[in-house]
Amino acid sequence: MATVRRDSRTTAFVDQERLRYFLAAVTPAKAEIVAEGGGWSVFIPGLPVAADGATVDEALDETVAALREYAEDWQDHLLDAPNHAANWGLVQLICLSDDAQLRDWLVGAGR
Repeated sequence: MATVRRDSRTTAFVDQERLRYFLAAVTPAKAEIVAEGGGWSVFIPGLPVAADGATVDEALDETVAALREYAEDWQDHLLDAPNHAANWGLVQLICLSDDAQLRDWLVGAGR
């Protein structure tokens, strides 16, 4: 790890994959996948993220897209909102993960 100090702030530079692995370990998705109306829905309690699909795979793909949209919105305007500010770790996890890693995270498969 390397650090850079500027004024009273110190910034740490860490390996991206190690940080992603750590964030996945300490930020469980708790995603719920339910059959609804002939299809499937995925939602994450406590987050404004939900998606539907004809199949579980389709619903998971849509959830990954919704997570990416949430991360963009968070960086754009939600980071200072009291009910979203604490989600910085989740946003970092989303940004550091590829789609397959996010799908695995959603279903609790590995890190």
